[in-house]
Amino acid sequence: MKAANSPGTPPGPTPATRILVIGGGYVGMYTALRLQRKLKQELRRGEVEIVVVTPEPYMTYQPFLPEAAAGSISPRHVVVPLRRVLDQCRIVIGEARSVQHAKRTATVTTLATEEEHTGAAEITYDELVIAPGSVSRTLPVPGLAEHGIGFKTVEEAIGLRNHVIEQMDIASSTRDPSIRDAALTFVFVGGGYAGVEALGELEDMARYTARYYHNVTPDDMKWILVEASDRILPEVGAEMGTYTVSRLRKRNIDVRLETRLDSCEDRIAVLSDGSRFPTRTLVWTAGVKPHPLLAATDLPLNARGRLKCTAQLSVEGVPHAWGAGDAAAVPDVTAGEPGKETAPNAQHALRQAKVLGDNIAASLHGRPLETYAHRYVGSVASLGLHKGVAYVYGRKLKGYPAWFMHRVYHLSRVPTFNRKARVLAEWTLAGLFKREIVSLGSLEHPRAEFELAAGGKHPQDPNQDPKGSS
Repeated sequence: MKAANSPGTPPGPTPATRILVIGGGYVGMYTALRLQRKLKQELRRGEVEIVVVTPEPYMTYQPFLPEAAAGSISPRHVVVPLRRVLDQCRIVIGEARSVQHAKRTATVTTLATEEEHTGAAEITYDELVIAPGSVSRTLPVPGLAEHGIGFKTVEEAIGLRNHVIEQMDIASSTRDPSIRDAALTFVFVGGGYAGVEALGELEDMARYTARYYHNVTPDDMKWILVEASDRILPEVGAEMGTYTVSRLRKRNIDVRLETRLDSCEDRIAVLSDGSRFPTRTLVWTAGVKPHPLLAATDLPLNARGRLKCTAQLSVEGVPHAWGAGDAAAVPDVTAGEPGKETAPNAQHALRQAKVLGDNIAASLHGRPLETYAHRYVGSVASLGLHKGVAYVYGRKLKGYPAWFMHRVYHLSRVPTFNRKARVLAEWTLAGLFKREIVSLGSLEHPRAEFELAAGGKHPQDPNQDPKGSS
């Protein structure tokens, strides 16, 4: 791994083998955690160093984002602090900008480099794990960048919750029917897990919240789900997808299949079927794409921009480089058909990370590598409190049993016993007491009050924020 001392040079201490992990999501955190356990003795002796580069000091458990948005779980319990979990790793909070694997270097910018105006720093390594995950896949829809709201981070989830409640406040206090109608119209684009679960949880929360408004009722609100294909939730099968559409429509949710969003300029959602909806809330959950970092590397990519990986999770044809999760195209050896790849979801990412950690440790010790093989067991989805659908091991569940399975499954998968206990406690308390209906949108502008008091200009109206935040 390391270059030997040159002839005639006194032997010195052997430098540690540095494993660079880019990304602190499912794959990044679990791979580093697995390496901590597998290489415990080497880490203690200083023979191995694990460096994790991540833009945030925490890992977000994304399946809980809809419940966090609905107020069923506190935001701090949806995230896992990396410094606590990866206590034997060096955590670098920053963005990897490029990777030159031929030189074994990664260019990274951190908060310190921005403050010092020193430019990006280079981190050298011996083994590379590249797992930056994915980003929202957007389309060139007019007005989307100005008015769209994403749903991929905990900040977006909590911002959306605050935004929905504030729109109800606006509707309750205005006398202008056009403003009221736009405030109470909520458009979600994308019928996958993120879109359906977010819409289901937030509609459930808003329906409950409406009982505390004297002039806003659930019937006043318009909830619209726009999906370009002919079905939603394809992971749970056609039958359960059809059932989900029927259940949503019974809740007066307008589900538009085989429909696209053509424009959202001037806060008017224009659909491909000719419908026009003035709205102050447009949530974009229409899929993801590989992280742009992958294009700034010298590693092989497939036609979709994902890393070409082997079934052992090494990068194809490139020694000492590894990949998994959303960023990697991993062969599905259980599919029985050539060219089939594992789906970019959490179910595979969690299992791939364990195999990846084991294989890196095996590689360092000269042992044979393990092949990643996992047959997809099914999916579960929540549609709001006590409502859900599931397709697991060929069995179809709906309603309360599916919702209960959704909670049990994800409680078993959320990292650390600490988080499991806190989430379970919150669920228990939520069952005993009423929902919280408070909007804390001012948290997104914490200095606004002081700036005004100190004589600064009046803070910008949050509802005019081009990012769509509240």
